[in-house]
Amino acid sequence: MLLVDDHPLFLDGVRAALAGEDDIEVVGEAHDVATAVALAGDLRPDVVLMDLNLPDGSGADATREVVATSPTTRILFITMSADDEAVVAAMRSGARGFFVKGGGRDDLLQAVRTVASGGAVFSPAVADRLGAWFTGMAAQPGRESFPQVTEREREVLDLVARGYDNRRIAKALFLSDKTVRNHISTILTKLGAADRAEAVQRARRAGMGALDKGTSVS
Repeated sequence: MLLVDDHPLFLDGVRAALAGEDDIEVVGEAHDVATAVALAGDLRPDVVLMDLNLPDGSGADATREVVATSPTTRILFITMSADDEAVVAAMRSGARGFFVKGGGRDDLLQAVRTVASGGAVFSPAVADRLGAWFTGMAAQPGRESFPQVTEREREVLDLVARGYDNRRIAKALFLSDKTVRNHISTILTKLGAADRAEAVQRARRAGMGALDKGTSVS
């Protein structure tokens, strides 16, 4: 098992929780995306315990790279966040489970073993949020108006229409700034929009970009 987290005290706690388990061996630790991807490629662990937020990027980005280079490695996210965007980012990247920090030792051990054996695991709160998110997908604004746009691009376009700048979009969707820029460029091309402002107008006409309370658009 590979542990990926940038908080030494948390890693100490995980190591202590796993200590003495004959069927679980920690083969390495990483504190950032680059190291995690490199170690996963070299060690090919059965399971990676992956933090969602790392100093040089998101755990979701790291997961996509790990899964691409080591398809047999299974990813279990451990994070403080249980919001909808975090859950969806984890699933879209190829994760097999989502465990919220603060759970008990027995629950963690069960989650690791379940994922290692090929299963998927979610806390009750995460499972409820995930189910609600997928239930709402069919009614998502813009699905019929922009069939050429992918689900991820639609998520980006919706936030653009809310008035989010690229950095805020990246934070909300756990993406890099570069990835957001690439998505926006592709969206403009697919929509045939001359610029960001035109894309916003078209998205809002399609019902996208409902503003959060307190959100202002400059």
